[in-house]
Amino acid sequence: MGRRGKKKGRPISGWLVLGKPWDFGSTEAVSKIKWLFKADKAGHAGTLDPLASGMLPIALGEATKTVPYVMDGRKIYEFTVAWGEQRTTDDLEGEVTESSDQRPGRAAIEALLPNYTGVIEQVPPAFSAVKIAGERAYDMARSGEVVEIPSREVEIHRITLLSCPDPDHAIFEVECGKGTYVRALARDFGRDLGCFGHISALRRTMVVPFSEDQMVPLADLTALEEIEDDAERLAALDAFLVPAGEALAGLPRIDISGDQAHRLRMGNPIILRGRDAPVATDDACAFNAGVLVAIGEVAGGEFRPRRVFKA
Repeated sequence: MGRRGKKKGRPISGWLVLGKPWDFGSTEAVSKIKWLFKADKAGHAGTLDPLASGMLPIALGEATKTVPYVMDGRKIYEFTVAWGEQRTTDDLEGEVTESSDQRPGRAAIEALLPNYTGVIEQVPPAFSAVKIAGERAYDMARSGEVVEIPSREVEIHRITLLSCPDPDHAIFEVECGKGTYVRALARDFGRDLGCFGHISALRRTMVVPFSEDQMVPLADLTALEEIEDDAERLAALDAFLVPAGEALAGLPRIDISGDQAHRLRMGNPIILRGRDAPVATDDACAFNAGVLVAIGEVAGGEFRPRRVFKA
């Protein structure tokens, strides 16, 4: 008797801008969403720590082809630093390694922030997903190894001190680029101020091009599990999806005809006409009747597809 094949999920495509709850891992969230939507494939655009909450964009189906463009987008976080302790994980989960009775004043904190604006050198936390000789840093750290991660350049577009609710805490908002570790900011702030510090609360409020008002709390999705009819439940879930093309808001857009869309989906280039057509660019996206057809390059008067999307 032949082996029964694995049941395939639905070929649904789109982005879910998930509001991830605290104490829920990013991989766990992706698995939950893939199961809820019965999707054939899923992936997220940027890990969010289990102890962090907020925006976790999850791509389903064909939309997974646009993940790299969202990964490169700016991100905004609101975070609270607790002064007086440095911890192994740079958040509440870790053990205390250093402590101090000193507490920084508002003026001292604000004077420090310009040093952390622009392109800076940052050492990722020992408990992070950074790979060292093929191993994840957090796996090495959990096994008791001394983890030495080289510094890397990250970009901080702006950082603002929102409030100091008490002497032990300060609340910030930061807008940053890909690869920035907010936990490392808390650690470095504490060291520079001579009082030590770690993250006690972290929430991601934006991942460009998505906005906070598009965010859907996980509880709103799981509540739909009570709908017994499969078709009705899936239709209610699908209403939360954002079209794949919205992930490419930062790329030049080319509107094409149905015949051109067919050519691109066959892997063939198309000739561009009109004064508004891009002259040359490494990344552009082609749409037909508002539906994303392909991502590709423009050169020599042609649009050459690199990634195509099913109709």
